[in-house]
Amino acid sequence: MKNVPACVLALLIAISGHWAAAQPFPSRPLRILVPSPAGSSPDIRARQIGAKLAEAFGQPVIVENRPGANGLIAAREAAKAAPDGHTLFLALINNAIGDALKPDPCCRLNQELLPVSRFTMTPLIMVVNPSLQVSSLKEFISLAKNRANSITYASAGPGSIGQLVGEWVKSEAGIQALEVPYKGVNAEIPDLLGGQVMVSYIVPQVVMTPLKAGKLRALAVMGPARLEMFPEVPTSAEAGLPGVEALAWNGIFVPAGTPRAAINTLHRELVKAYNAPEVKSQVLATGSEVAADTPEEFAAFVRAETAKWAKVIRDAGIKPD
Repeated sequence: MKNVPACVLALLIAISGHWAAAQPFPSRPLRILVPSPAGSSPDIRARQIGAKLAEAFGQPVIVENRPGANGLIAAREAAKAAPDGHTLFLALINNAIGDALKPDPCCRLNQELLPVSRFTMTPLIMVVNPSLQVSSLKEFISLAKNRANSITYASAGPGSIGQLVGEWVKSEAGIQALEVPYKGVNAEIPDLLGGQVMVSYIVPQVVMTPLKAGKLRALAVMGPARLEMFPEVPTSAEAGLPGVEALAWNGIFVPAGTPRAAINTLHRELVKAYNAPEVKSQVLATGSEVAADTPEEFAAFVRAETAKWAKVIRDAGIKPD
C-alpha cells in the first residue's frame, strides 16, 4: 500500500478498526484452558460450563488440558493469549497459593490474568485411617502430642494445599506430624486406605464411598459450615481449631487487556451456566457450592486468599521447591 496517500491510508485503518470493534462477541470458537488432566474434577467443571457457553453463544467451546507446574503451565499460556475474550482460564486455588509462595510475573491472578467469576467452593475435610483410633479432632491432637513425629499426613508436595493445611493444623494445635508428599492430588488415597499414611486433607467427593463404608473417618470440615452429605462431622471451629479453613475453589480468568464489554458478556453467561439446574445440583451433590460472584468480588476474594496462604507459608517456614 506504499502508493496510497497517507490520508486515505489513515481512513482505511480507522474504518477497519471500527469494523473490528463492531463485530459481535464472540466472533469465533472459545477455548477454556484447564490446569489439570482430562477426567479430573476441574476438567469436568470446565466441560459443564463450556457446553452451556456454546449453547448461549452459538460458538464451539473447546476445553484444553494443560496440567503441570501447579497450574503455572496453563496460566502462562492463558496470559499470552490475545486479550479478546476468546481464551478463558479456569484458575484453581493452587494458582493463588503459587502467587503467595513464588509469584511469577508472567501470569499472576488479578494482574496478568483478570477475574470474571468464581465457579465452585469446596471445603476440604480432615480424614484419618480408623487404625488411628480417634473419633474427634481433640482426640487426634491429644494423641499427636503424646506421639511426637509418629503421626503422618499426606500432601501433594511443596506448595500444595494439603501441605499448607497440614502445617497450619500443626502450628495451631501445637503438635508434630511428618509430611508424606505424593506426586499428585488424591494420589495418597490407596495408602490412606491401607494405613501407610494416617491423615489427609482432601475434597469430600473423592472419599465419600470409603467414609460411608467406615474405611476412613472424618474428623472435621475445614470450612465455615457442616456438609449436607456428612451432617455429623463438625467444622474445624466447632472441633477446636477456629480460623483454620481451607476451601478448594475455581473460577474463570481472562488475559489482562480484555475489553470490559467482553468480560461483562462472559460474566453474564457464566453465571447462567453456573446456576443451570443440572449443573448446580451436581455441584451440590459433591459437597461444593456455586459462588457466581462479580469480577470485583472475585478479585477481592483472590486477594484475601493469597494473603491468607502467604501468612501460613511464612509462619510454617515453607520454601518454594
